[in-house]
Amino acid sequence: MKVLLVTMYFPPAGGGGVQRPLKTATHLPALGIETHVLAPDDPKWLHRDDELRPPTQAFVHRARYLGPRARLPAEELHGLEGPERMLAQARLAYRRVLLPDASVTWLPTAVPAAVRLVRREGIDAVITTSPPVSMNLIGAAVKRLTGIPWVADLRDAVLWNADRRFDRTTVQAKEKALERVVRLVARKADAVVAVSDTIADEVRRFDPAGQVRVIPNGCDFDDFAGLDYRSGERFRITHAGSFFGKRNPRPFLSALASSGLEDVVARFAGGLRQADEEWAAGLGLGDRLELLPYLSHHRALELQRDSEANLLLLPDAAGRGAVVPSGKIFEYLAAERPILAAVPPDGAAAKLVRETGAGIVVAPEDEKGIREALIGLHSRWQAGQLSNGYLSPEQRRELSREARVEELAELLLSL
Repeated sequence: MKVLLVTMYFPPAGGGGVQRPLKTATHLPALGIETHVLAPDDPKWLHRDDELRPPTQAFVHRARYLGPRARLPAEELHGLEGPERMLAQARLAYRRVLLPDASVTWLPTAVPAAVRLVRREGIDAVITTSPPVSMNLIGAAVKRLTGIPWVADLRDAVLWNADRRFDRTTVQAKEKALERVVRLVARKADAVVAVSDTIADEVRRFDPAGQVRVIPNGCDFDDFAGLDYRSGERFRITHAGSFFGKRNPRPFLSALASSGLEDVVARFAGGLRQADEEWAAGLGLGDRLELLPYLSHHRALELQRDSEANLLLLPDAAGRGAVVPSGKIFEYLAAERPILAAVPPDGAAAKLVRETGAGIVVAPEDEKGIREALIGLHSRWQAGQLSNGYLSPEQRRELSREARVEELAELLLSL
């Protein structure tokens, strides 16, 4: 069997959105499925990671991308007032009027390239992975023009995404465009794969023509091979990843400041938003707060492994945080260091932490609870009781990325 995987994010692009398509293209060939990847020549993404390498057993093809560069509006507008702010808003306006998202500008080159690959290579099925939401338009177009089955892989919610922010003048048009995409996926995709039940249910509302499967993200244990933990002179707790939407580091930072623990250092790999960084400066944390720039994926894994604990921050976000676990949790689980999970206590991420015995769960805004959890982890560290590895062989197998890709392979073969 031959498949074509269409993705906006692929090495040398960096960041969390790269890992699922990258690992899918890595493991499918080992299951006897010839895998071709179509990605932009330059996605103009926020992060670049030249240490990430495309899989050696997959065929990677590039199509020209002429669209706008990714932006962080809140960061670009921070601190600006009057005419300067108006000029900055004008520069950002172009992306807001593109429907359903700015990456729709890749379609004029991506669709012809995908069709050529299908016909030249004898592709049997096309997989699109989103976000960006517009990747689904490519899948629908390829199916219509070639007749091959289309599998829509949804890594995030389309309609129920509390982190997404729209300008008031464009919100109605955006919402209508996004609903049309979900209807298109439900009506035209031969199968839909979602990383959580909630995302799958969003599609099920529209009476899908094809089957809908939940295949969560997985742990990439091989990525941690050769990375060691060495107990440090200070208690190091690491947060890996960028802050966007409603993710809020302030309750944790306040808890750290009031904990009385002077030998704790909180490392934020990827830094903080400017507003949060300015706010944190007033806490007097000094060298207990370490802000690092965006790091390569490998360097971020080194920090996660060589930490006394890792910090997971997931807001409630109007209920979304309870049912859509961050992909970062699987990375933390693979690092097998204790997790301080400031997440919705009744949510999917909390359930996974408890089931695996991976760490402590507290509510994301519960400053007192976070402080007590931090003090508890610190006490266990001082007593030499922080375990180095806590997953059973059965848990490792069940949570592995290989097992997840095997589920996808079974689905593809059934089509």
